[in-house]
Amino acid sequence: MVSAYEIVELARKSGKIEKGTNEVTKAIERGTAKFVVIGEDVEPKEITQHLPLLCNEKGIPYINVDSKKKLGVAAGINVATASVVILDAGEAASQLSELVITLSNKEKKEKESEGVKVTKVKEKSDWKLSLWKNIKKYNKIISKNKMGMG
Repeated sequence: MVSAYEIVELARKSGKIEKGTNEVTKAIERGTAKFVVIGEDVEPKEITQHLPLLCNEKGIPYINVDSKKKLGVAAGINVATASVVILDAGEAASQLSELVITLSNKEKKEKESEGVKVTKVKEKSDWKLSLWKNIKKYNKIISKNKMGMG
């Protein structure tokens, strides 16, 4: 399994990311965010505490990582960053989809262990189909760009 840091780094090199909580918030609200990464060691917590709520509201997957410094390095800057948003995964699309599926399964297990029965099989299938279509779309865009047609 590839780490969130590696996915951010690959997306930075081959796709498009934005750094910083203000940019991340704008991308979520505009609906352009594909995936959000949030540093857990951000102080004060109020800087990023709204991001999971926005992501849940908009249906955007997110993950918390242990270090804002490591997140900054993965994002290509030499300072810490509280959060990063992936707008275009680029060559990290397949690794990102794996991570999102893993997170989704983990969340489902956590809810079931808390006594919340999760039975949204149809929605999950629709979600996977939508994710698969997005991956195919990214691959077509990458192919066109490689052929000089983009």
